[in-house]
Amino acid sequence: MSLYRIRTVSELTGVSSATLRAWERRYGIPSPSRTPSAYRLYSDDDVAVIMKMRDLVKGGMAPAEAGKHLLTEPKDGVSHPGANGTPLDTDPFSAACERIVEATKRFDPDALEDEVSKTLTLGPAVSIFERTIGPALARIGDMWHAGIITVAQEHLASNVLGGTLIHLLRLAQPADATRRIALACFADEDHVLGLYGVGLRFTSWGYRTLMLGARTPPPAIARVVDSLAPDVVGLSVSIPPPPPRARELVDAYADACRTTAWVVGGEGAEGMRAWIEDRGGICVGKDLAASRQTIERLVASKRRRPMRKD
Repeated sequence: MSLYRIRTVSELTGVSSATLRAWERRYGIPSPSRTPSAYRLYSDDDVAVIMKMRDLVKGGMAPAEAGKHLLTEPKDGVSHPGANGTPLDTDPFSAACERIVEATKRFDPDALEDEVSKTLTLGPAVSIFERTIGPALARIGDMWHAGIITVAQEHLASNVLGGTLIHLLRLAQPADATRRIALACFADEDHVLGLYGVGLRFTSWGYRTLMLGARTPPPAIARVVDSLAPDVVGLSVSIPPPPPRARELVDAYADACRTTAWVVGGEGAEGMRAWIEDRGGICVGKDLAASRQTIERLVASKRRRPMRKD
């Protein structure tokens, strides 16, 4: 679970730090943990509660009443109107995805920017990617391949959504991270947006993410391993290279990672599974979450190195 400092929570939720402190003091909403130095650390659950409180207050409920309601809210949830009158038991993530796709189809840059900005208030960063931005990117890509939208529309959406993912990853970096992952695309791979989703998933597991981006050759990975000593290296490939080139790259990345745990994911990873596993890596394909225990075991089995100070 990720832990966030109050400034980050304020940026994620749009609620000022002063208001967050006041809600905690007056209504017990939320109840963050503390570091030994007494700094507040908010969990994903705390962020979700703050967003509910914010929406109830925006909808006209007095803060005291909203706090009392949230403290007594049943675990299975109760439908209450949100700030825009939409019941809170509807799926706001799916609705936001639909609005982003529709704005892209209309080729409406202002509406697209507005809808994407609104996603930042929906919940934890990893949920925003996996339930809204990721599905929107997939649908927009499918529409482009089908000829429903033009390359200009697809590029506009990719740039707007990509900028949002960069912002989310920066905000989601856990305050108390003791481990970190270096993320990069294969040397011939340009599709980088999905890698930000991987980064957000790892931040939710308590890793700090170092994003290297597209077309990262094996020598660059070797430099990162030697200089920054990440606990794990994550590589992404959506379009598999031809077999000779694929085998060459797998061997080169395995050598570059040395004793560091390394994983490969994306649409193109499955075809290289045998080579990856033969060199001691993990092929996660498209289902990263299902591979968490395997990744953690591999990371734990490797020689641990001290985390460098930035």
